[in-house]
Amino acid sequence: MLPLPARFAGIILAFAPLFVHRSWRHAQPLLIGAILTPGRRTVTSVLRILGRAQERRFVNVHRILSRAAWCPRSGSRILLGMLISAFAPRGPVILALDDTIERRRGKRIAAKGIYRDPVRSSDSHFVKASGLRWMSLMVLAPIPWAGRVWALPFLTALVPSERACRERGRRHKPLLDVGRQLTFQVRRWLRGRDLVLVGDSGLSALLFLNAMRRGGITAITRLRLDAALYEPAPPRPPGTIGRPRTKGARLPTLAATLATKDTRWHAVVVPGWYGAGERTLEITSGTAVWRHGGLPVVPIRWVLVRDPEGRFAPQALLCTDLDREPVQIVSWFVQRWSVEVTFQEARAHLGMETQRQWSDTAIARTTPCLLALFSIVTLLAARLPARQRQRIAAAAWYPKPRPTFADALAAVRYAIWRERTLATSPRRRTRTKPRFRFPAPWTYALCQAA
Repeated sequence: MLPLPARFAGIILAFAPLFVHRSWRHAQPLLIGAILTPGRRTVTSVLRILGRAQERRFVNVHRILSRAAWCPRSGSRILLGMLISAFAPRGPVILALDDTIERRRGKRIAAKGIYRDPVRSSDSHFVKASGLRWMSLMVLAPIPWAGRVWALPFLTALVPSERACRERGRRHKPLLDVGRQLTFQVRRWLRGRDLVLVGDSGLSALLFLNAMRRGGITAITRLRLDAALYEPAPPRPPGTIGRPRTKGARLPTLAATLATKDTRWHAVVVPGWYGAGERTLEITSGTAVWRHGGLPVVPIRWVLVRDPEGRFAPQALLCTDLDREPVQIVSWFVQRWSVEVTFQEARAHLGMETQRQWSDTAIARTTPCLLALFSIVTLLAARLPARQRQRIAAAAWYPKPRPTFADALAAVRYAIWRERTLATSPRRRTRTKPRFRFPAPWTYALCQAA
């Protein structure tokens, strides 16, 4: 069994109940090797980094992803419990829901489709991308030693394309239906906690918002400036016959509210504005009923945000909880920026889009495991002493007061390599051996590689 630092054992062994004993013997090295491996995250790369290139039963490690009987959803629940205990033990649990495209090609990848690339596309330029679409649910929590909010993935699901579902004779499940199911799963896991879900404009749909409101989940998304807003329905007089009213008088659109000079704006300071620190903004807020023909009626609190210096265009937000403060709504929404950072870090440092599985089961398991590895590395780094995290990131020409995820990954790798070196080094009983220390070039070569 691969030697681990004592402070890491509790986190790694928490996933042992997912597997039978024989499978766990192969799953644990696969997890540790995925942390240590630089570059492509293939099973063969994991075996090589662990010194098992001559392993004749290498197929057993492949079968952990393609055939072994274990439940990724149970693993997500275990990971969520550790994240909540470590970074969000009190207060509301802030969740972020977003989708990403994994660029994969191959005739044997059945669930792939062609989608709009949100990174390379713009309002005037449309770029298509071929690959797999994933919906990921993350915990937005402040990391004390990092000094900012990180998005920690714990539950990710594959969203097959409409063509793939049609070829297999299955009903296509839209993106919002998958996101609703993922969120309700967390609602069942965390029954006693307040849940706040933050998402982009793709979640701004009346059916989805009504489902979140009925499930006791506060949803915060963007809102169209031309949305049809109304006053609440007036009280129904006793003895009135007919269907009850669902709305009152029509309210001005938010675009009109933004343009009128009678609007009262309040200057507020929002911390952590998209990673740029504090920023002074002007906001105005109100309550209304959002309604569209044939769709549920959703009461919302809307918030208009504008920059006095004109550095970004005015935007509108909505919240399904009418009692939330506008400043709190804006502060929670801007934390969504860390979701894009997590996706980028997973591609740059965890080998996302470099795996080469062709089995449907392995494809459905590998990418969620790589995204969950981001959270596992964060949990492992939280167990390290602060001096060790900062020592890995230190350089004379680039001082870092706060470590990034790349530094946290390097510190975790350093601790694992050091434990493995001490465990395999010969010891003499006649004399005490000085503690081994990695030379600085070795540390950079083994730990800092992406």
